[in-house]
Amino acid sequence: MSVPNDLQYTAEHEWVRLDGDIATIGITQYAADALGDVVYVDLPKIGATLTTGSIVGEVESTKSVGELYAPLDGEVVEANEAVAAAPETINADPYGDGWLVKIRVTGEHALLSADDYRALIGG
Repeated sequence: MSVPNDLQYTAEHEWVRLDGDIATIGITQYAADALGDVVYVDLPKIGATLTTGSIVGEVESTKSVGELYAPLDGEVVEANEAVAAAPETINADPYGDGWLVKIRVTGEHALLSADDYRALIGG
């Protein structure tokens, strides 16, 4: 199971790549594998204000529906329309082309390290 060391994570199985005050967010390979074949993604709109822990979207698969939680406070600056058009990209490349949204971070954050996330998922 891939858990890249250069990313940070949440207990809700999302990953975060921080670049200055911009955070790119997606779901982890563990979550993508658990969901199965992703068939639909509902992403927050550009300009939406996110509050850490709030539900901001959904990822629907052939097996279930998973909710997306905001891992950080911030404003959505970009949503991955390519993933909305081809949700299977999440299964194929969860840490690359399968990213979901980019937000401008406005608050403090408490994310998990790769080692902490590996411990959480038993890997």
